[in-house]
Parts: sequence; structure tokens; C-alpha cells
Amino acid sequence: MAINLPHIEDLNRTIYIPPVGNYETFADDHHYNEKVKAWGFSTTKKQFWYKDKDHQRSVSIIGYQEYGETDDFNTIIIEFQDGNLSCIHPAFLKEMQSSNFGKVSITNTTVNHASQTTTKKQTMMMNEEKTIKPPVQEKSTKKKNEKTAKLELPEDKVHFTATVKQFALTWNHFNESNDEVIVLENVMIEQENPIEIGLAWCAHSKTLKKFELSTGDQLEFDGKIVKKKLAKGKEIDEEFIVTEQVLYKVNNPSKLKKT
Repeated sequence: MAINLPHIEDLNRTIYIPPVGNYETFADDHHYNEKVKAWGFSTTKKQFWYKDKDHQRSVSIIGYQEYGETDDFNTIIIEFQDGNLSCIHPAFLKEMQSSNFGKVSITNTTVNHASQTTTKKQTMMMNEEKTIKPPVQEKSTKKKNEKTAKLELPEDKVHFTATVKQFALTWNHFNESNDEVIVLENVMIEQENPIEIGLAWCAHSKTLKKFELSTGDQLEFDGKIVKKKLAKGKEIDEEFIVTEQVLYKVNNPSKLKKT
């Protein structure tokens, strides 16, 4: 099968924004599908178009970085066919998939300007949610911050025990709709030196729905925990509102058992 490689001139026009530091990769196909769906892409696609004003290149999504005070926002890491990596805002990559994107007559003398404009727009979209917030009074948050700082979360998958506290909805700003989630309480990382998490949340995925979980169910499972605040849902019934602050998320819970 022939692969359409980009022309050498297209390679020279592309301005890359390489990721700084470590970035998250996908644990498996389920993790990949969950993330690309949240970003508003089809889960059946593995290749996407990176478009400039006068050329386009095929890329694949290989990972992401989280940012914001509670890691609520993502920057996608894409890989070009030549192996180069670049960061891009999910909404901007989604915009590039449109057949109308960049359909403007451009002369050779404006190529560099077009590339710079595209890169400037991409960078602005990646930074639009990083607006500095007014400082919070130290006295009211000092104890809470000290308690949170003491938790050193493991990077690898670990074994958990927890109890189902409630089912809720959280707002997904990428597809502009509410997602189903499960709020867990009494969350404990079971290891030689157990770590008490308290409250955490996870996506109520199709896999978890097969277990027909109910409030009060005691569970044990494997998963990876990250610091990510649960966002409130929009225009939802009172029963789906979470009144407490939930700062941690469990990604891809597996080997789940009701105890």
C-alpha cells in the first residue's frame, strides 16, 4: 500500500511546537477512545489532518498533556509521518478536519506569514484557559493546601478499595455536554504503606455500567490516580449535583470486584 509522504517544501513550512517535559500516553485502545471522544473526534479514526493555509499533512495522536490549576485542560501531542512531534489545542485540530479549513488563495510570498499566523492562533488557543486568577487569601486555604501537598500519588497502576458515594454528571467543555461519572468515597490505595485518598471520581464507562453499580457498593479495582478536579455539570437535576470538592480522578479502573 503506497503512503503519500509530504513534499519536502511542506516539511520546511511546518512550524513545530514540541512538548516540554513528560506527556501522558494511552494505556490501551479504551483509554484512547475515551480521550479522543472527549475531545470531539471519531473513535474510529487513527489518522488526522494537520492543515496550514496551503498544505496539509497526516498526523496521529500519541498522547496529551494536562494543565490548569486542576489539570482540567488538555494539549494534544501529535506525531507527523517524519517522526516530528508537536503540541496542538484539541479544538484547533478538530477545526483542521473541516474541508473548508484554509481554503484561501495564497501566494508564495505569503507562505511564511500564513504559517506564523496558524502557529500564533494555535498557541493562543492552547493558552486561552491559562489566565492568571486573582490570589486567594492564604489564611483560608493554607491548611487545605498543606494537607493536599502531603499526598504523593503513585505514577503507575495501583490497587484500590472504595465505596460508591453517588452518580453524577460533569460538564465536558470539548463536546459541550454532560458526561456520566461515579463519585467514590473512602478511597484507599492498598499497598505496603496504604494511602488514604478520601473522595475521588471516575468516568461511568460502558465497562463499568455492566457491573450495575449502586450507591453503597464496596469495590476493589486497579487503576491510575491523578490530581484532577471534578467539574460541575450544567443544567442538571439536584440528584446529580456533587456538593463536595472532589480533587482526584481514577483513570481506567480495571479488574473491578464488588466486595
